Amino acid sequence: MPEITISSAIKKELPDFKIGVVLYHNIAVSESPQMLKGRTRFYQENLKIDLEKVSFNTINEIKETRDLFKRLGVDPSKYRPSSEALFRRIKKGNNIPSVHSAADLNNLFSLQYRIPVGIYDLDKIVGPVTIRMGEENEVYDAINGRSTNLKGKLISADQNGPFGSPIVDSRQTAVTEQTKNALQIFYLTPSLKEADGVKLIQSAASMFHQIHGGENKTLLIT
Repeated sequence: MPEITISSAIKKELPDFKIGVVLYHNIAVSESPQMLKGRTRFYQENLKIDLEKVSFNTINEIKETRDLFKRLGVDPSKYRPSSEALFRRIKKGNNIPSVHSAADLNNLFSLQYRIPVGIYDLDKIVGPVTIRMGEENEVYDAINGRSTNLKGKLISADQNGPFGSPIVDSRQTAVTEQTKNALQIFYLTPSLKEADGVKLIQSAASMFHQIHGGENKTLLIT
Protein backbone atom coordinates (compact mmCIF):
# COMPACT_ATOMS: atom_id res chain seq x y z
CA MET A 1 0.00 0.00 0.00
CA PRO A 2 1.52 3.35 -0.98
CA GLU A 3 1.98 6.05 1.62
CA ILE A 4 -0.42 8.90 0.81
CA THR A 5 0.07 12.38 2.24
CA ILE A 6 -1.07 15.97 1.73
CA SER A 7 1.71 18.52 1.26
CA SER A 8 2.48 20.92 4.09
CA ALA A 9 1.96 23.87 1.72
CA ILE A 10 -1.66 22.83 1.09
CA LYS A 11 -2.27 22.18 4.77
CA LYS A 12 -0.88 25.59 5.64
CA GLU A 13 -3.23 27.30 3.18
CA LEU A 14 -6.19 24.96 3.82
CA PRO A 15 -6.10 23.44 7.33
CA ASP A 16 -9.49 21.81 6.67
CA PHE A 17 -8.42 20.12 3.41
CA LYS A 18 -9.02 16.37 3.35
CA ILE A 19 -9.37 13.51 0.92
CA GLY A 20 -11.00 10.11 1.04
CA VAL A 21 -9.02 7.19 -0.37
CA VAL A 22 -10.05 3.68 -1.33
CA LEU A 23 -7.52 1.01 -2.29
CA TYR A 24 -8.96 -1.87 -4.32
CA HIS A 25 -7.29 -5.22 -4.90
CA ASN A 26 -8.15 -8.19 -7.13
CA ILE A 27 -11.01 -6.40 -8.90
CA ALA A 28 -12.60 -7.32 -12.23
CA VAL A 29 -13.28 -4.34 -14.51
CA SER A 30 -15.54 -4.95 -17.52
CA GLU A 31 -18.20 -3.39 -19.69
CA SER A 32 -20.71 -1.80 -17.34
CA PRO A 33 -23.57 -4.16 -16.38
CA GLN A 34 -27.05 -3.09 -17.45
CA MET A 35 -27.92 -2.34 -13.82
CA LEU A 36 -25.17 0.30 -13.63
CA LYS A 37 -25.97 1.70 -17.07
CA GLY A 38 -29.64 1.98 -16.16
CA ARG A 39 -28.97 3.58 -12.80
CA THR A 40 -26.54 6.08 -14.32
CA ARG A 41 -28.94 6.99 -17.14
CA PHE A 42 -31.82 7.46 -14.68
CA TYR A 43 -29.68 9.62 -12.40
CA GLN A 44 -28.50 11.81 -15.26
CA GLU A 45 -32.03 12.30 -16.59
CA ASN A 46 -33.30 13.39 -13.17
CA LEU A 47 -30.28 15.60 -12.62
CA LYS A 48 -30.88 17.36 -15.93
CA ILE A 49 -34.42 18.21 -14.81
CA ASP A 50 -33.13 19.52 -11.48
CA LEU A 51 -30.45 21.63 -13.18
CA GLU A 52 -33.09 23.37 -15.27
CA LYS A 53 -34.43 24.85 -12.03
CA VAL A 54 -31.26 25.70 -10.10
CA SER A 55 -28.02 27.61 -10.62
CA PHE A 56 -24.63 26.02 -10.05
CA ASN A 57 -24.08 28.74 -7.47
CA THR A 58 -26.72 27.13 -5.25
CA ILE A 59 -25.06 23.69 -5.14
CA ASN A 60 -23.05 23.74 -1.92
CA GLU A 61 -20.47 21.10 -2.83
CA ILE A 62 -19.67 22.78 -6.15
CA LYS A 63 -19.43 26.17 -4.42
CA GLU A 64 -17.04 24.75 -1.82
CA THR A 65 -14.84 23.05 -4.39
CA ARG A 66 -14.63 26.25 -6.44
CA ASP A 67 -13.72 28.15 -3.28
CA LEU A 68 -11.08 25.54 -2.45
CA PHE A 69 -9.53 26.05 -5.89
CA LYS A 70 -9.52 29.83 -5.42
CA ARG A 71 -7.84 29.55 -2.04
CA LEU A 72 -5.07 27.55 -3.72
CA GLY A 73 -4.69 30.13 -6.48
CA VAL A 74 -6.48 28.12 -9.19
CA ASP A 75 -9.13 29.88 -11.31
CA PRO A 76 -12.14 27.48 -11.24
CA SER A 77 -13.75 29.24 -14.21
CA LYS A 78 -10.69 28.54 -16.36
CA TYR A 79 -9.83 25.15 -14.88
CA ARG A 80 -13.12 23.62 -13.80
CA PRO A 81 -13.32 20.91 -11.13
CA SER A 82 -14.16 17.63 -12.88
CA SER A 83 -17.43 17.31 -10.94
CA GLU A 84 -18.63 20.72 -12.14
CA ALA A 85 -17.62 19.83 -15.70
CA LEU A 86 -19.86 16.73 -15.50
CA PHE A 87 -22.77 18.81 -14.18
CA ARG A 88 -22.36 21.38 -16.94
CA ARG A 89 -22.28 18.65 -19.58
CA ILE A 90 -25.55 17.19 -18.30
CA LYS A 91 -27.18 20.64 -18.05
CA LYS A 92 -26.44 21.10 -21.77
CA GLY A 93 -28.23 17.82 -22.47
CA ASN A 94 -25.11 15.77 -23.19
CA ASN A 95 -25.15 12.45 -21.35
CA ILE A 96 -21.84 11.04 -20.16
CA PRO A 97 -20.78 8.13 -22.40
CA SER A 98 -20.09 4.71 -20.93
CA VAL A 99 -16.41 3.71 -20.75
CA HIS A 100 -16.28 0.64 -18.52
CA SER A 101 -17.61 -0.36 -15.11
CA ALA A 102 -14.94 1.39 -13.01
CA ALA A 103 -14.97 4.69 -14.91
CA ASP A 104 -18.77 4.75 -15.12
CA LEU A 105 -19.19 4.13 -11.40
CA ASN A 106 -16.51 6.71 -10.64
CA ASN A 107 -18.47 9.29 -12.66
CA LEU A 108 -21.66 8.33 -10.87
CA PHE A 109 -19.97 8.88 -7.50
CA SER A 110 -18.80 12.30 -8.65
CA LEU A 111 -22.36 13.22 -9.66
CA GLN A 112 -23.98 11.84 -6.51
CA TYR A 113 -21.49 13.37 -4.08
CA ARG A 114 -20.95 16.48 -6.25
CA ILE A 115 -17.18 16.40 -5.79
CA PRO A 116 -14.19 15.45 -7.96
CA VAL A 117 -13.37 11.74 -7.77
CA GLY A 118 -10.42 10.11 -9.52
CA ILE A 119 -9.60 6.44 -10.05
CA TYR A 120 -6.19 5.13 -11.09
CA ASP A 121 -4.47 1.84 -11.90
CA LEU A 122 -2.53 1.20 -8.70
CA ASP A 123 0.02 -1.01 -10.45
CA LYS A 124 1.09 1.97 -12.58
CA ILE A 125 1.77 4.14 -9.51
CA VAL A 126 5.32 4.01 -8.12
CA GLY A 127 6.24 4.82 -4.53
CA PRO A 128 4.51 7.21 -2.13
CA VAL A 129 1.71 9.51 -3.31
CA THR A 130 1.57 13.20 -2.43
CA ILE A 131 -1.31 15.61 -2.94
CA ARG A 132 0.43 18.87 -3.81
CA MET A 133 0.55 21.81 -6.20
CA GLY A 134 2.01 21.31 -9.67
CA GLU A 135 5.47 22.68 -10.33
CA GLU A 136 7.19 24.35 -13.29
CA ASN A 137 7.35 22.17 -16.44
CA GLU A 138 5.09 19.42 -15.03
CA VAL A 139 2.73 18.16 -17.74
CA TYR A 140 0.96 14.97 -18.73
CA ASP A 141 -1.19 13.55 -21.49
CA ALA A 142 -4.70 13.69 -20.04
CA ILE A 143 -7.61 11.31 -20.59
CA ASN A 144 -9.32 14.02 -22.67
CA GLY A 145 -6.57 13.64 -25.27
CA ARG A 146 -4.84 16.93 -24.47
CA SER A 147 -1.45 17.74 -23.02
CA THR A 148 -2.16 19.41 -19.68
CA ASN A 149 0.16 21.91 -18.02
CA LEU A 150 0.02 21.29 -14.26
CA LYS A 151 1.92 24.27 -12.92
CA GLY A 152 0.00 25.80 -10.02
CA LYS A 153 -2.78 23.20 -10.13
CA LEU A 154 -3.82 20.73 -7.44
CA ILE A 155 -2.36 17.33 -8.34
CA SER A 156 -1.64 13.79 -7.17
CA ALA A 157 1.94 12.68 -7.76
CA ASP A 158 4.08 9.59 -7.22
CA GLN A 159 7.87 9.33 -7.46
CA ASN A 160 7.64 9.65 -11.26
CA GLY A 161 5.60 12.85 -11.11
CA PRO A 162 1.94 13.89 -11.49
CA PHE A 163 -0.68 11.31 -12.45
CA GLY A 164 -3.98 12.88 -11.38
CA SER A 165 -5.87 16.07 -10.64
CA PRO A 166 -9.41 17.07 -9.64
CA ILE A 167 -9.48 18.87 -13.01
CA VAL A 168 -8.49 16.06 -15.40
CA ASP A 169 -6.47 12.87 -14.93
CA SER A 170 -3.50 11.38 -16.74
CA ARG A 171 -3.88 8.79 -19.46
CA GLN A 172 -0.80 6.98 -18.10
CA THR A 173 -2.53 5.69 -14.94
CA ALA A 174 -6.06 5.37 -16.32
CA VAL A 175 -7.99 2.29 -15.27
CA THR A 176 -8.73 -0.19 -18.07
CA GLU A 177 -10.50 -3.54 -18.28
CA GLN A 178 -7.10 -5.11 -17.55
CA THR A 179 -6.75 -3.28 -14.20
CA LYS A 180 -6.64 -5.55 -11.15
CA ASN A 181 -5.73 -3.05 -8.42
CA ALA A 182 -6.87 0.56 -8.17
CA LEU A 183 -6.56 3.75 -6.15
CA GLN A 184 -9.58 6.04 -5.82
CA ILE A 185 -9.37 9.60 -4.48
CA PHE A 186 -12.36 11.64 -3.26
CA TYR A 187 -11.75 15.39 -2.93
CA LEU A 188 -14.03 15.97 0.05
CA THR A 189 -15.52 19.37 0.82
CA PRO A 190 -13.83 21.21 3.72
CA SER A 191 -17.11 21.55 5.63
CA LEU A 192 -17.79 17.80 5.62
CA LYS A 193 -17.25 16.31 9.06
CA GLU A 194 -14.60 13.61 9.23
CA ALA A 195 -17.10 11.00 10.44
CA ASP A 196 -19.35 11.77 7.48
CA GLY A 197 -16.37 11.58 5.14
CA VAL A 198 -15.58 8.11 6.43
CA LYS A 199 -19.19 7.01 5.84
CA LEU A 200 -19.13 8.44 2.32
CA ILE A 201 -16.04 6.55 1.18
CA GLN A 202 -17.13 3.34 2.91
CA SER A 203 -20.49 3.51 1.12
CA ALA A 204 -18.76 4.11 -2.22
CA ALA A 205 -16.32 1.24 -1.62
CA SER A 206 -19.20 -1.10 -0.79
CA MET A 207 -21.00 -0.29 -4.04
CA PHE A 208 -17.77 -0.63 -6.02
CA HIS A 209 -17.22 -4.05 -4.43
CA GLN A 210 -20.72 -5.21 -5.43
CA ILE A 211 -19.83 -4.71 -9.09
CA HIS A 212 -16.09 -5.47 -9.17
CA GLY A 213 -15.51 -7.93 -6.32
CA GLY A 214 -12.08 -8.05 -4.69
CA GLU A 215 -11.02 -6.44 -1.43
CA ASN A 216 -10.80 -2.81 -0.41
CA LYS A 217 -9.42 -0.54 2.28
CA THR A 218 -10.71 2.96 3.03
CA LEU A 219 -8.72 5.86 4.46
CA LEU A 220 -9.51 9.44 5.39
CA ILE A 221 -6.42 11.62 5.02
CA THR A 222 -6.23 15.06 6.63
